[in-house]
Amino acid sequence: MAEGGDQGIWAIADLVTPMAVRVAATLRVADHVADGVRTARELAGVTGADAGVLERVLRHLVTAEVFSQDARGRYGLLPRGEELRENHPSGVRRRLDVEAPLGRADLAFVALLHSVRTGEAAFPRQYGRSFWDDLRADPERAADYNAEMGADVAAWAKAVVPAFDWGALGRIVDVGGGNGTLLAALLAAYPRLRGTVFDQPEAVRAARATLSAAGLADRGDAVAGDFFGALPAGADGYVLSAILHDWDDDAARTILRRCAEAAGTHGRVMVVERVGADGESVHTGMDLRMLVYFGARERGVAELTDLAGGAGLRVAGVHQAGDLAVVEMVAA
Repeated sequence: MAEGGDQGIWAIADLVTPMAVRVAATLRVADHVADGVRTARELAGVTGADAGVLERVLRHLVTAEVFSQDARGRYGLLPRGEELRENHPSGVRRRLDVEAPLGRADLAFVALLHSVRTGEAAFPRQYGRSFWDDLRADPERAADYNAEMGADVAAWAKAVVPAFDWGALGRIVDVGGGNGTLLAALLAAYPRLRGTVFDQPEAVRAARATLSAAGLADRGDAVAGDFFGALPAGADGYVLSAILHDWDDDAARTILRRCAEAAGTHGRVMVVERVGADGESVHTGMDLRMLVYFGARERGVAELTDLAGGAGLRVAGVHQAGDLAVVEMVAA
């Protein structure tokens, strides 16, 4: 068959190079090369790959300027290849690893047409069960996912922590707070604040470890539960950080309603989402990821306001934090 050109629409539609990069990321080729394992045969030995096929993949990635190759057949790292190292600041290797949670989920994009035709998630079409059931079936994958989300939250926290006077809330519940990274950042910045992570049991264990390691166990704890059920009542603030975009409108309203019930007439619900610097320009690529993974969507402030109204809440303030926003909600 004829090869497509390297210009025009083919340049952004061709799947060969993206998948070759993801395989190299999964096999940690860049780290092995950096450690001195340079030939395809040597790399195959440490990665459990077929030497001849691995060489074909690597030769293609030389043409893509990810790796270099010398006259002796030894591979080296170009700047793009450096990004595939485990300790690279971008953290991109884990996201490309097709055996890790997010890289695995990205493979469901082959069923994007199903989502476009039905409005449903593609992940169950690809794997036979929902993203969340898939995580629950593999504790190691679930732990990896919580760690990935913790890394994201650590980056978000730099903007979120100073965007609002969290200390004025007194006590907060971080609903779906994962491994406790955001709560730890908030407690560290506001010495009078107390808080609880509310999440699934495996996340709660990680959250307790995070809070303990940060010396915050005296002001922070973690409780297991389901945010579609009752939440710990009576806190001053209920935080939903990058939670609602994982759910369709009906589920998102239910989550908000549970937070409203727990907050009562005096508490606040604090929704943190990436909404764009203008509050309405969502990240289009992430929007499609939410569709494919969950049948969900990214939302701007206007859509979050509509969801709030359906959950017995109203928006009392929007605290912009770069392209993130802390949307403050109170009882309607």
